Amino acid sequence: MPRLRQVPRAEVSSDTVRLMYDFLFGADRDPVADPGTATGTPGDWWTVFALVPAVFEHAVAGFALYRSPDRLLDPKLRELGQTRAGWARGSQFVFSQHCKACREVGLREEQIAAIAAWSTAPDGVFSPVERAVLAYTDALVYDGGRVADELFGALRAHLSDEQILELTYITSLYEMHATMSRALRLEYDDRPEPVVEIAAPEGTKGLGLRIVAPELLDEG
Repeated sequence: MPRLRQVPRAEVSSDTVRLMYDFLFGADRDPVADPGTATGTPGDWWTVFALVPAVFEHAVAGFALYRSPDRLLDPKLRELGQTRAGWARGSQFVFSQHCKACREVGLREEQIAAIAAWSTAPDGVFSPVERAVLAYTDALVYDGGRVADELFGALRAHLSDEQILELTYITSLYEMHATMSRALRLEYDDRPEPVVEIAAPEGTKGLGLRIVAPELLDEG
């Protein structure tokens, strides 16, 4: 379950929230009592964001912005950035959803499969501009926006200033969504913490190394 309360249909006061509930879940259906969207997601991103209608509306406006036909950035490059941001930030939800969006805009299956390890993809899988976009995304996510001049130059060799601004904004927006989804355990990011202590066999004590090879330890 998400870490925050979900908003049932009966509590919705925002026209935008109500409209999206109708669109995603069907008219008059309560997505909290009867969850699930037509695309197979639980749908709790929407019901949690509805806690603050202004935030909900701002996010929906962001979706409309990046999908607008007024955008100068090639949708394939946009989706490469969004999908790689989901992978790099470790969000199962953002990565999974945007793999599907990659197909919608015409990326090939071999490209989608290679996003996770794009830097070792065989020649011909990604074009020079696609590789520059993936490397730039890694700099945004892994390096917090610290972008080497050489990398920025490679990007600028293919994209206009306006396209780079769109790419930077949209990719950073989806790193934010990936981070929030993990923090609040929304959708496919509602998962137990994977890094935990694994208990030693019953009856053992001390360090694992002492159990395996006590002669390697300096006893003083």
